[in-house]
Amino acid sequence: MADYDTDLLLWSERQTDLLRRMGAGERVNDQVDWANVAEEIESLGISQKHQLRSRLGTILLHLIKLQASPATDPRPGWKQTILRERVGIKKLIKDSPSLRPTVPALVDDEINDAVMLALAEMALYGEQPQVDPAELTYTVEQVLGPWMPD
Repeated sequence: MADYDTDLLLWSERQTDLLRRMGAGERVNDQVDWANVAEEIESLGISQKHQLRSRLGTILLHLIKLQASPATDPRPGWKQTILRERVGIKKLIKDSPSLRPTVPALVDDEINDAVMLALAEMALYGEQPQVDPAELTYTVEQVLGPWMPD
């Protein structure tokens, strides 16, 4: 039997086969690595939430830079990144609709880090913000919808 710690792919294939066999009525319960199966299922949900958090943070960072940075050249790239991340979030929520209710809290959680990163990135280029990024707020509709700052 494949060992969880030495070959995760082989282990997961074996466990998948065992679970399917159990579902078909075969008695292989004693062969299933229950502790690690449960851990992997739990980590899948955590991973999706982390992915959502990361995508929201990226959108917030770029929205802030669009409003606060005086830079002109990178603006189309920031907008492209926002569009790409919105599509990724749409797909993620389509696959896991239970993530949708977590979006407002995650936006609230991520805004401070996005402000800090935007200020740090502008400082790297010697830019002075045109508006105070700490005063910027965004609704879920602005973050996920078609809205873009001018």
